[in-house]
Amino acid sequence: MELYDELPEPPRVPVPAGSPPDSGPPNGKSSGKRRAEASDLDGCEGAHQEKKVCKGILSFKAHVAERRGEREELQDAHAVCDLSQECQPMPANISRLSYFAVFDGHGGSRAARYAAHNLHQNFLKKLPRGDGGSVDKAIKKSLLDAFKQTDEEFLKQAASQKPAWKDGTTAICVLVADNILYIANLGDSRALLCRMNEETHKPTVLSLSKEHNPTQYEERMRIQRAGGNVRDGRVLGVLEVSRSLGDGQYKRCGVISIPDVKRCPLTEGDKFVLLACDGLFKAFSAEEAVNFILSHVQDEGSPTEEGSLDMEARYESACHRLANEAVRRGAADNVTVLVVQILG
Repeated sequence: MELYDELPEPPRVPVPAGSPPDSGPPNGKSSGKRRAEASDLDGCEGAHQEKKVCKGILSFKAHVAERRGEREELQDAHAVCDLSQECQPMPANISRLSYFAVFDGHGGSRAARYAAHNLHQNFLKKLPRGDGGSVDKAIKKSLLDAFKQTDEEFLKQAASQKPAWKDGTTAICVLVADNILYIANLGDSRALLCRMNEETHKPTVLSLSKEHNPTQYEERMRIQRAGGNVRDGRVLGVLEVSRSLGDGQYKRCGVISIPDVKRCPLTEGDKFVLLACDGLFKAFSAEEAVNFILSHVQDEGSPTEEGSLDMEARYESACHRLANEAVRRGAADNVTVLVVQILG
């Protein structure tokens, strides 16, 4: 079994002249919620052979927009953390750790808020420090253990309440170790990477996460083996996702808190990572969302003397405009958008 369900690592040398050009972004579906693009998991090689792995340590700037939509309350939560100071000594061969996450709560906001405060802290407790062992293995095991501990601790707290809490949440988390992305997710929130072809200047949208819903064969079979059932595309006809944190009443029905974990090295053509709950993808396909952001950060007037600050303002504006547009298009659910700008 492979260590990661991995996005293939891009080659370290350009392809010789005369190689086929980038084919551009794959064809998307009208609804980003139900399935990722078929070619996403192969997107880091093949048509992207001309890309070079980044040599210097990149920096990142996060931009967040939250909208309640037509819901009575905002049940989403998010986390943006520089873990480098808290993680001392650092694991071998890593100089910086950054963490970005979106949690889409349901049945209440408590599970999402709990995960936003505790998941990365549990990860830090599990992560081995200093020299010794494979960094990849250590990060994956620490992520898996952190999800397990966070779920168990929240369920214990939820069960102690009168009446017991029934909150649950999806999770999409991106951990950046220098220039390597490690992505862990549960449920139907998503992470997308915008990668530009330097020759054609066309974007390719790479899906960094795998959605979990009970209509998928493997997810449905696990639920049925546990004694649950799937009706109208939902667990017991109610829960729309097949993996989550919390949701204690569905754990006996095969709903689990084991995330999918992927690994993706960043390249020189990578512009930003988009993390969002399914409320966004009820109004936008993956490609539409990425292109919407690009359209608002490119060709907006002349460069200023403070070009980097100006670009940060454009990304901030694009993030809020994207959330507003999702609501305008009729996304009744909460909408949380987190855009991680990749700085050279």
